[in-house]
Amino acid sequence: MQDQLARISRSPFGPSEEEVRANLAGEASADAALSLHDAEIAAGGPPESLGPEVPRDLTAAAFFDVDNTMVQGASIVHFARGLAARKYFKTSDLVDVAWKQVKFRVTGKENSTDMAAGREKALAFIAGRPTAELAALGEEIYDEIIADKIWPGTRALAQMHLDAGQQVWLVTATPVELAQVIAKRLGLTGALGTVAESVDGKFTGRLVGDILHGLGKAHAVRTLAIREGLNLKRCTAYSDSHNDVPMLSLVGTAVAINPDSDLREVAKNRSWEIRDFRTGRKAAKIGVPTALALGAAGGAVAAAITRRREH
Repeated sequence: MQDQLARISRSPFGPSEEEVRANLAGEASADAALSLHDAEIAAGGPPESLGPEVPRDLTAAAFFDVDNTMVQGASIVHFARGLAARKYFKTSDLVDVAWKQVKFRVTGKENSTDMAAGREKALAFIAGRPTAELAALGEEIYDEIIADKIWPGTRALAQMHLDAGQQVWLVTATPVELAQVIAKRLGLTGALGTVAESVDGKFTGRLVGDILHGLGKAHAVRTLAIREGLNLKRCTAYSDSHNDVPMLSLVGTAVAINPDSDLREVAKNRSWEIRDFRTGRKAAKIGVPTALALGAAGGAVAAAITRRREH
């Protein structure tokens, strides 16, 4: 990867180093997501909450951001709390992570210095540790902390897609092993997340590409869609952040969930639907209110017709 980045940096043409890292992160995330999904199937059947009577809609899927979209707050901070409680690192490190998240939520912008520092600290923490250990800890911490922080409204939207026979994937900057835990617990198809390099079942302390965010998320979704034979025009994406506009713009139906001010403005300008679960008031809806339900139902009907024809 370093040789590839070096060649790019010497060329005045072609993609930037940031774009190359984002592409590498996206491809690695799709590889890891499908690998973990296959492992789940091998271990005990498909993780999706689909009964035998639900016909499969093979070309449509839903993609959900995690932080403040599916989970209240930042999932990585919740996981960090659990690790700090187990004395894996100092409480002061947790405060530092939380403060960077607060800055990000207030400004809505990613600080490159904060991201780089956070990345290096996280990689130093996991270097040499077994990948299975991180996943096992993730299971415990999910049950202790995160289970109670799932937005019921967003979970209901995910279930709507599952009930229509569609795949449902999480897309997040959180490490893919931890994101997979959330997906598994919610009965979703799987998760696209940041991939840390591992050799012989242990983390090396390096990332594959970069943290999965922005363009990286869009590339991960596009890569997975190609490999799974999905029609992106029939897919739906959900997020709270304007940083995910590249992913939201990639699909046929984009939905702003608990949006920041910039995403809310984009959603209004593009007639995207808006759902806000942060207050008790009825969710505001921009665009065609029935688009989601019609899309999911349409997919289920199409799949049922196909199934009937096959018989």
